[in-house]
Amino acid sequence: MNGPADKATESAGPPIRVLIVDDDESHAEAVAESLERLGRYECTVASSGPRGAALLESDTFDVVITDLRMADVDGLAILRKTKEELPEAEVILLTGHGSINSAVTAMQHGAYTYLTKPLDIHELRAAVEKASERLRLMRQTAELNRRLDEKFGFEGVIGDSAQMHRLITQLQQIAPTDSTVLIQGENGTGKELVARAIHQNSRRKSKPFVPLNISALSESILESELFGHEKGSFTGAERRRVGQFEFANGGTLFLDEVGEMPMNTQIKLLRVLEDGHITRVGANEQVKVNVRLVAATNAELKEMVARGTFRKDLYYRLNVVNINLPPLRERKMDVPLLLDHFLKEMTARHGKHVTGFSKAARSALMACDWPGNIRQLRNTVERMLVVDLDGLLDVDDLPDDVPPLNPVIPETGRAVMEGAVPNA
Repeated sequence: MNGPADKATESAGPPIRVLIVDDDESHAEAVAESLERLGRYECTVASSGPRGAALLESDTFDVVITDLRMADVDGLAILRKTKEELPEAEVILLTGHGSINSAVTAMQHGAYTYLTKPLDIHELRAAVEKASERLRLMRQTAELNRRLDEKFGFEGVIGDSAQMHRLITQLQQIAPTDSTVLIQGENGTGKELVARAIHQNSRRKSKPFVPLNISALSESILESELFGHEKGSFTGAERRRVGQFEFANGGTLFLDEVGEMPMNTQIKLLRVLEDGHITRVGANEQVKVNVRLVAATNAELKEMVARGTFRKDLYYRLNVVNINLPPLRERKMDVPLLLDHFLKEMTARHGKHVTGFSKAARSALMACDWPGNIRQLRNTVERMLVVDLDGLLDVDDLPDDVPPLNPVIPETGRAVMEGAVPNA
């Protein structure tokens, strides 16, 4: 549908494409007309769920507005279809007061927001504006990250220090191969990010990347998670379950904190690496799997081998290619680059605009040793953005574990105070 535009509100750039799915066609047309009056929205109306689903398959949209309850296909199905066909698109649900619980559930599954009927047209316009702005920021961030990767990184592994240049070169060399990789580094150094980067640049990138944290699982649960189990193989095994090796078939299995693996499970993992077959718990027959294994640890596996707590033969099987990730305190020149990278990411995620970091805040962030490494830095940037009230990330936004270098007045406050001091 195309209607008249209010020229005063027209904006540069391509129009935002909106799909409206509602079996009340007159209501949908009214919503479309209201949005198109703003001059920057191009609306398409689908008067049934199946028609909306078909359009999602054949066309592209930035925002999808769907009624939650329709006679044929409900709004949750449209939400799922949107996320399947157009993962970036934002979904706004329209619901009656009696369906609010369902709308909240939909938000937990990726909907942007919900609006209750009867619609307030100003509320609708505001929601669509915010959704499209969030989408714009996400796309802008993705493009900036792509450019950042071209210049300073590799699939989100970012840095301009000598250590990171060596690491990125190594990743570019090993990713296209099928070698088993062992990643070593302190907590928070980005081991899973590196594993994903390897997968995304391998011949297996169209197949699953399956992460599993060993330290979070008991021995019995770990074996079931890795290899699967048959119905009745243990108490509570009410049906056959496929393990992570089978889920990752054709792709990459990432085993985090592999040093925490019990000795009995180490033996079984070694067998899989040797012959490419797994045996489900409670089964006799073997299942062939084709998986690239990437393992990670924050422990010194060589020392564990010497103590007898990690199998020497498994260590050599895992350590075909070794990657050591430097802690952030050893590559502080990368902190400014990472600060800007995470700030762009978080502003897109939260839809909040800030001008950047104050000089005092940057100095404090540069001086921190970051014991939690990149994870701590990323969380700090997000926290500062969320609590900020004035659009400038300053020392008053710093968390307690990143103190300012000196007891300083935030720059915004200093400007006010200096303006109040009379000239001598």
